[in-house]
Amino acid sequence: MAKDVIVACDFASAEAVYAFLDKIPGQKPFVKIGMELYYAEGPAIVRELKRRGHKIFLDLKLHDIPNTVKKAMAVLSGLDVDIVNLHAAGTRAMMEAALEGLTRPDGSRPLLIAVTQLTSTDQESMERDLLIHEPLERVVLHYAATAKAAGLDGVVCSPLEAGQVHAVCGAEFLTVTPGVRFAEGEKGDQKRVTTPARARELGSDYIVVGRPITAAADPAAAYERCIDEFLN
Repeated sequence: MAKDVIVACDFASAEAVYAFLDKIPGQKPFVKIGMELYYAEGPAIVRELKRRGHKIFLDLKLHDIPNTVKKAMAVLSGLDVDIVNLHAAGTRAMMEAALEGLTRPDGSRPLLIAVTQLTSTDQESMERDLLIHEPLERVVLHYAATAKAAGLDGVVCSPLEAGQVHAVCGAEFLTVTPGVRFAEGEKGDQKRVTTPARARELGSDYIVVGRPITAAADPAAAYERCIDEFLN
């Protein structure tokens, strides 16, 4: 199974993305397009980055009634992204509808993964704000198992949970893990975090890294460090 570092291009404009990518010459990193950038630039930014040769994780975290998500996924399937996601909390019926909408007439589709619990969520906030009183780890694994049962390809989870997800759902079930920071880095608003090297040891298939690369004084060096620590 291929592993990779996905760079979170959490910028407010296409110009800012291009300026950042120009700082990593000779590389075509796998990039994440999230809500901020997609809402600012729309499908055009996806098409342009694909034209430039980047793989794309379209991180829009859909969560709505099954029919709405199915129709939205049918639209997104035309963008030729590599990975797209939704919230597992939307239920198995929503995930199955999403998969149906995402699948093209020829049977091809992007990878579809489900967010379990955001890496900014901890046990205290999950209980206080969501009224979920099961242990966080058990919630993540239950959501992952439900996503697999719905036919999805993997989940977004913390690196701390990646190995357990594989144990429950199998080695081929993808774990895409944000919440990755260098050992000396700030956590920011993330709660469940680890380093690229530790994420590899724990079983992450893809790590999603934003500010440690995008806000670095030398983004190319930071990207290469992530690649080295995670893949080598």
